[in-house]
Amino acid sequence: MPHIVINGREIELDEEGFIINPEDWSEDLAGALAAAEGIVELNEDHWKIIYYLRDYYRQYQIAPMIRRLCKDTGCSLKYIYDLFPPGPAKGACKLAGLPKPAGCV
Repeated sequence: MPHIVINGREIELDEEGFIINPEDWSEDLAGALAAAEGIVELNEDHWKIIYYLRDYYRQYQIAPMIRRLCKDTGCSLKYIYDLFPPGPAKGACKLAGLPKPAGCV
């Protein structure tokens, strides 16, 4: 199984780079995963989306629908794609430490 080492800890990933255990998530891990996705630096808006996703998942045990994500964060879908080029599911959810959303190709 693939893994990444963050601060001396080995974090298990699935074949697509999503972390296996959401409890292993950290900001440092998010930064490393972002770099692997070609995102040079995580700015305030990246963190706003990441923490929104984490909070939503913690409350409902599922990633939010894209319409809810856009409405609650005030970010357009285009802007979310600008922030996370792989998209809200494959990009943002991965960096937030969520499991791969159902229906995500």
